[in-house]
Amino acid sequence: MKKTVKTSNGDVEKAKVMARQVIEHHFKAKPKRVTYQAEGLSNFVFWVQHDEGEFIVRIGQSPGKINAYIKEQWAVAKAREVGVPAPEILEVGNEVIPAPFMIARLMRGEVATQHPEKMAILHEMGRYAALINTIVTEGYGSIFDWSNNQLSRNASWRDFLFQELKLEARLGILKKYKMLTPKKLRLLAQLLEKGAGRNHKPRLNHGDVRLKNVLVNKQGKITAILDWEHCMSNVAPYWDLSLALHDLSIDEKQELLAGYGITEESFTEIAPLIKALNIINYAPHIEQFGEVQNTAQLDKYRLRLSGTLDLYSL
Repeated sequence: MKKTVKTSNGDVEKAKVMARQVIEHHFKAKPKRVTYQAEGLSNFVFWVQHDEGEFIVRIGQSPGKINAYIKEQWAVAKAREVGVPAPEILEVGNEVIPAPFMIARLMRGEVATQHPEKMAILHEMGRYAALINTIVTEGYGSIFDWSNNQLSRNASWRDFLFQELKLEARLGILKKYKMLTPKKLRLLAQLLEKGAGRNHKPRLNHGDVRLKNVLVNKQGKITAILDWEHCMSNVAPYWDLSLALHDLSIDEKQELLAGYGITEESFTEIAPLIKALNIINYAPHIEQFGEVQNTAQLDKYRLRLSGTLDLYSL
């Protein structure tokens, strides 16, 4: 459950002026047209028409956004090197205007969520997720190769669990709202602390490989994988699959896994940790609903996490 940022028309107009400034700075010529795009949770997003082509300009709403932009720029460049259709980011900075900015070339296509060739798209998504997961990284979590800051990196899976993911706090949330029995809470903690084992090295994970972040052409061919804001260095394919699979139907899950190239035997082995990551990632949303005493939504999550809705196993 993401919170949108409330903005005024005045804020949008100020950001629009800044978008014009960064485009003129980058291309040494003024844009023909700058149009505000309504989407964007922590950015002002603009479509820009210029003699050099069409571009997307994002203006961050907080100074710290520059780190997210730098991280995206690093990850997207690496993904493009291995053949993943990702946006070309032309410039990231915060010196030209009094706010972080990003300029990216516009990627053509329609959002894949309602396309009739969904199964073929999911298969291709799985293939691209596998390519992303081949990119070697150092450390665990959101601060990795893109940053020169060594002290903030998590050197181990355990460091990531307790320092960045805040495992103890998340387990406490699940316990507070009685999402799992004490026995299942203990099992969840054991699965997560065991992790993927010592032989698994960190890899780049997109962090949200889902249909809503994929553009396709009319034939259903993927033209772009977007929204790299949540990418991180982590165990693969565990982290990416825990997020990519959780809202798909059983047939859709199997199609994405087939595209990834995971055998039935291999998935049986890695499924417990994927399930554990999926469950623990519900904790922040559960906490938000608990704070506003939304008992109906809490009941829905409690039923979901109990496993009662699983109709395919005994």
